[in-house]
Amino acid sequence: MNRRFLLALSSLSFAVFFLFLVLPFSGNGKSIGGSFGLKPLMRLRIKQGNNALSTPHRKLLHGTAMEEPIRSSGDKCTKADIMINQGPTAPLPSGIPTYTVEIANECATGCDISDIHLNCGWFSSAHLINPKIFKRLGYNDCLVNDGKPLIHGGTISFQYANTFLYPLSVSSLVCS
Repeated sequence: MNRRFLLALSSLSFAVFFLFLVLPFSGNGKSIGGSFGLKPLMRLRIKQGNNALSTPHRKLLHGTAMEEPIRSSGDKCTKADIMINQGPTAPLPSGIPTYTVEIANECATGCDISDIHLNCGWFSSAHLINPKIFKRLGYNDCLVNDGKPLIHGGTISFQYANTFLYPLSVSSLVCS
């Protein structure tokens, strides 16, 4: 009787884990983008208003096309022109997981983008990051490339080490 109860409890725990942690990152309403350099991984881009959360995910057999960002007549670029891609890499010798982040300027009008600020929560890393590449200025405010322009088609990357992946999304930018 006691073993059956424990088996049922563990099955229920797994079901709750699956429903709340796995299903939100798969299925309808999400779009799959380009490869991040690791063959079996693809970028899963979850749109929430103007924010996008990129996480590594297995390649799905079905996907929807990425929508072109809506531009006003005077807009040279939008937040959607900055693509953020991140995924796990080899852990530190201490066992702390590491993640590689790629931030790319995919501006459709060929513009350079500067003063890129990201929503980043209380971002921190056990691995030192060059502050000219990426630094946290305050809560939920991280600066990319020391505020300098990221040229059209350009990519900047860095690695960080933490026990979990930080959701990163563009909060503001300036079209150069």
